[in-house]
Amino acid sequence: MTLSVRSLPGLIRQGESETLEFKESFDEEAIESVAAFANTRGGTVLVGVCDDGRVKGVHLGKETLRDWANRISQTTRVNPGLAAVKVEGGAVVAIEAAESAVKPVPCRGRYFKRVDRSNRQMTDGDLTRAILDKVGSTWDEVADPRVGWGDLDSSRLDWFRRTCNEKGRRPIPEQKVAPRTLEKLGLMKGGRLSRAAALLFAKEPQRWFPSAMLKVGRFRSETLIVDDREIGGTIFDQVDSAMGYFRERLQTRFEFHGTPARDVIWEYPLDALREAVTNAVCHRDYLDVSQTQIRWHDDRLVIMNPGGLIPPLTPAELRREHASRPRNRKIAEMLYYAGWIEKWGGGTLAIIRDCGKAGLPEPRFEEEQGGLWLTLRPASTLTPSGDLSPSARGQTRGKTREKIVSLLKTNPAATVEELARSIGVSAKGIEWNIQRLKSQGRLKRVGSRKAGRWEVLK
Repeated sequence: MTLSVRSLPGLIRQGESETLEFKESFDEEAIESVAAFANTRGGTVLVGVCDDGRVKGVHLGKETLRDWANRISQTTRVNPGLAAVKVEGGAVVAIEAAESAVKPVPCRGRYFKRVDRSNRQMTDGDLTRAILDKVGSTWDEVADPRVGWGDLDSSRLDWFRRTCNEKGRRPIPEQKVAPRTLEKLGLMKGGRLSRAAALLFAKEPQRWFPSAMLKVGRFRSETLIVDDREIGGTIFDQVDSAMGYFRERLQTRFEFHGTPARDVIWEYPLDALREAVTNAVCHRDYLDVSQTQIRWHDDRLVIMNPGGLIPPLTPAELRREHASRPRNRKIAEMLYYAGWIEKWGGGTLAIIRDCGKAGLPEPRFEEEQGGLWLTLRPASTLTPSGDLSPSARGQTRGKTREKIVSLLKTNPAATVEELARSIGVSAKGIEWNIQRLKSQGRLKRVGSRKAGRWEVLK
């Protein structure tokens, strides 16, 4: 970053954000911010600027910047860039930290990440993701000593063998799937089955991974749920059960084209739904305590999988050709062998194409509240010109923040994880909404992170 008297006002006008922090002076919190930026997407600490954007300035001696750089390096192992510009009352110093290629970055024995405009101590799940990324592994590739060969469903394994042979993408010559077969597939190492093997082929995967489920709700309004169910079993079972649910309940109509045969037109195209549900259970973050969700309203169908996109992929890029970035490498690989997904990142384009062929509005992809949200809308929400109706545009996903406020009034000591389980939103989503509530002046933290409580202000 090039800091100058001319560029400083514009930088301050941006305000504090996920990549910018203001500090009146250089202190331990400033060093925490450097570590948090390095563990997230990088960022800049402006020292000598108050929280409200007023320039206060700090006094710099001959060796001040060198001393600051040494303190940061010794505490975090980060070598930041420092630049100073003279202002009335001293100087403003920009401390720039790039996103670290080796995470997690420590800070006095603790680990921080940047969430919106504040630093948060990293959870066990955050640390696990960072360590797996450091060693070039994914969560589903890790062996789970709790799962044994006897826990696997032999009929599901045999189905997978037959399906792979029919598709021809990864023929399995053995007449019966044995431990050696899974070793060749990379689902077993040293006699231990991987998490992917458990989620794909175990008789009861939820014994070890209770949140690895589909939660389906049929909503008549934001608060009235007329059908609520949880779908467990293997990943294959969950997709099949969800499609069975849709076939039983979706509206249909028939079109005739001058022949005895007739075309069945579904309220939502089944191919698009199958692709969307498969993508959700394949690419979700299984470290998150939330379940994969399907929320079916009268005017929209929303599928949410916990865990956002893997950077640098963005929702906008899902609408065009893009590289495939699987979060769960082995799960994606087995689904590909079975012919359920493609390797080229074309699943989202197929969803868009199928909806277009069926005369539906273009699907919407959004990354929010710690998850990826896909919204499909029926043809009835289109105006004659082909645009979404105003009422459809004005709908929201629900009143997550109101639910948080209500729960915290009842239990001010509730943790993020407890709120996530109660509301059915990911932990990242709860953190995101709490930050919004704090910025709106509706919520305040009293006491420490571990022993404190929440105070609802309004």
